[in-house]
Amino acid sequence: MSKMSHINVIEKYEEHRVAIHNLLSSILSCFADDKMFEKSDEELTEFLNSLCSYYPFVSLLYLLDAKGKQICMNVPGSQFKHHPKIGLDADRSNRPYYLAAMKTDGVAVTEPYLSSVRRELCLSASMKVNNDSTIKGIVVLDIDLSSMLAILTGDSRRIHFEPYFKAMYTLIVLGLFTVALMLLYAAGVECLDVIYAMMTPEKRLEMPLGVVIYLTLSLAIFDLGKTTLEEEVLLYKDVLRHSSTRRTITRFIAVIIIAVSIESLLMIFKFALKGDGEHIIEAVWIIIAVASLLVSLGIYVYLGSKAEGMLLNNRDKQKAG
Repeated sequence: MSKMSHINVIEKYEEHRVAIHNLLSSILSCFADDKMFEKSDEELTEFLNSLCSYYPFVSLLYLLDAKGKQICMNVPGSQFKHHPKIGLDADRSNRPYYLAAMKTDGVAVTEPYLSSVRRELCLSASMKVNNDSTIKGIVVLDIDLSSMLAILTGDSRRIHFEPYFKAMYTLIVLGLFTVALMLLYAAGVECLDVIYAMMTPEKRLEMPLGVVIYLTLSLAIFDLGKTTLEEEVLLYKDVLRHSSTRRTITRFIAVIIIAVSIESLLMIFKFALKGDGEHIIEAVWIIIAVASLLVSLGIYVYLGSKAEGMLLNNRDKQKAG
């Protein structure tokens, strides 16, 4: 199953940066207190499981002392039980989340970085906990960024059904490739007939238009299957982004335009060779229809890009305001 690349994750993070930071600040501010440093590992695990029932994107919880030394094992979230329970006595004094937390009395949120355990992009939210005038320690939450973005954008339910969608698209693609192979086989048979006619003087050689028709149809169907495989199975597709939908429509329409254009040219050549001038006009009308479709596609792409540009500009102005 395809998933968001790191570039996709970072782009979506930049779009929702303010909301993410505000949410993490509210989560950590609600429960971070000096009593957490008195809990055992079992009590911390029970506490984190309760937290994950509301925020399943939390992947790790751990505590640091004032000098940045980890004073408990890594406590994995309920959705990330594969995390190894390690980290006790590890020195975190050079980590960004420790340095940022020591400089502020609020919640510090790091920029996205690759997790050393999962090799996925994550964030760390940290908060300094004071006990009177002394620093009791620092509470750190590691957040799985992809999961958080899916929940914030309302895409988490669709992700569960995505493997079934991809399986259906895969079956359709296999069917298209099978048809393309059948057309190639038919083109091969036509080629053998043409070769046999060339080697047999008594046979009348006709223009091998059937070969060209079979080949162009197989090309169009194969290209359609390839586009479907790339767009719906192999590549990550952000259904909430207009540019992703526009790219898919553009590719499908382009395949249709190429296929119909080739077929209309073949019709013109066929009728011209046969001297059937009455039907050439039908092929010309098909070419005109293809030209109209191409112009319509250009207008659609232009207007779609302009509309998305306006949406992004308005979003940037709202963030700046």
